[in-house]
Amino acid sequence: MSWLEALQTNPILYRALLAWLIAQGSKVILAWIKAGKFSWERVTGAGGMPSTHSAVVSSLAAAVIRFTGFTSPYSAITIIFALIVMYDATGVRQAAGKQAEALNKMIGHFMLYGHIGEEPLKELLGHTRVEVLVGALLGVLVAYL
Repeated sequence: MSWLEALQTNPILYRALLAWLIAQGSKVILAWIKAGKFSWERVTGAGGMPSTHSAVVSSLAAAVIRFTGFTSPYSAITIIFALIVMYDATGVRQAAGKQAEALNKMIGHFMLYGHIGEEPLKELLGHTRVEVLVGALLGVLVAYL
């Protein structure tokens, strides 16, 4: 069985990957509209609207619930997994992005005076609660359509 056949026969995996494609694609389009130019970084980059991580894990959890039932142990595992990923997106990764922003200001200051030659850190790492919520709603929608 080829990977394409396996994908077609696994409705849970199919929905999670479709949620990833829709979320990441919409992130690219929204960034293009906002900046007025295409950005390759947005194709694979983290952060931004909507949260692709949230879309994937919520689609995964909702599809598992849909196909195995809410009382299934698999549902419990995927729900907890989704909650951890979404919490991390708004907590740890958001804080890391804010720290990168502050460090980039310091690096810029030191570069101005020739004391350092570092590249700036990536600042767009985490998500706002709205980005996570939109991603989660998108994922659930994909799982049930």
